Amino acid sequence: MGIIKFFKNQLSQVIEWDNQNPEILVYKFPSANDELKNASKLIIGPGQGALLVYEGKLTDEITTEGIFDLETDNHPFITTLLKLRTAFESEHKLKVYFYRTSENVNQGWGTAQAIKYVDPVYKIPVELGANGSFSFAIADAKHLFTNVIGSADKYLVADARQMLQSRFPQGIAATLAQSGVSYQNIDAQLPQLSQMIKDQINGEVAKLGFMLTDFKLNGTMFDEGTKERIDRIANITADNLAAGEGGLTYVELEKLRALRDAARNEGGLAGAGLQFGVGMEIGKTFDTIRNDQIDSSSTDPVLKLQQLKLLLDEGIITQDEFDQKKKDWLSRF
Repeated sequence: MGIIKFFKNQLSQVIEWDNQNPEILVYKFPSANDELKNASKLIIGPGQGALLVYEGKLTDEITTEGIFDLETDNHPFITTLLKLRTAFESEHKLKVYFYRTSENVNQGWGTAQAIKYVDPVYKIPVELGANGSFSFAIADAKHLFTNVIGSADKYLVADARQMLQSRFPQGIAATLAQSGVSYQNIDAQLPQLSQMIKDQINGEVAKLGFMLTDFKLNGTMFDEGTKERIDRIANITADNLAAGEGGLTYVELEKLRALRDAARNEGGLAGAGLQFGVGMEIGKTFDTIRNDQIDSSSTDPVLKLQQLKLLLDEGIITQDEFDQKKKDWLSRF
């Protein structure tokens, strides 16, 4: 039985990765004792490559599709291997690892933790989540096998996807900070940002032996703290526009609002002045704005009417006061 088994093990063999599972990225050809058999043929199919590990060393890589006769084909490692083999000695071990060269497309991704950066326009801290899709391929199979996979019999697409996604948050944060794109313009520039993020991340994943062939940023979602900061900015922006329409500055409008709120507090203006730290200064500002800007005869009546409407809307003056001032200014046309 021993002699029969010995010769049976030396019969020619076809080494190929048939029925390739799309979820497997790297696959070791199964062999009981990893012996190279006489006249074996190695078949490399479309979308495949092969790594040959001889005596524990990564010795060669085959990336060309076709059938290779391990006894006669003039491939660098195969030729060297034939010189080493003597009388089918079993101590000479060969392992064949097939790998997928075609793209792994439409891989969904999403951030597990918030991406943090400082908005380049408003200088506020921003935290957001993001999602999208990407495609990738093996760029350097030898590097990937040596530094990432090791001697594992299988390496799955899911394993690569998880490892690649862990590099995304840092690349996205760096791109958003460097691009000069404010949070409010992200959705309008998704295609441009996607390309920039892809370029940023590719520099990192190349160190693993991969490359991103496609990357899409499909959407973002801000955390509650960022939403509150954005809302405050939106309110200030709206107020600034409203003040400008009325011929006032934002600071002047805020001072008038403080005076209005102080007047509504129990205890009158004096008590409110102490409470808010505005005191007589706000009163002076109010007098200046109302007397110099509203009653000035050198000012455009249309502008003054706009100011009056703003003060009415803010509750700083009453409807009666507005009506009286409106009559005064209309009489100047």
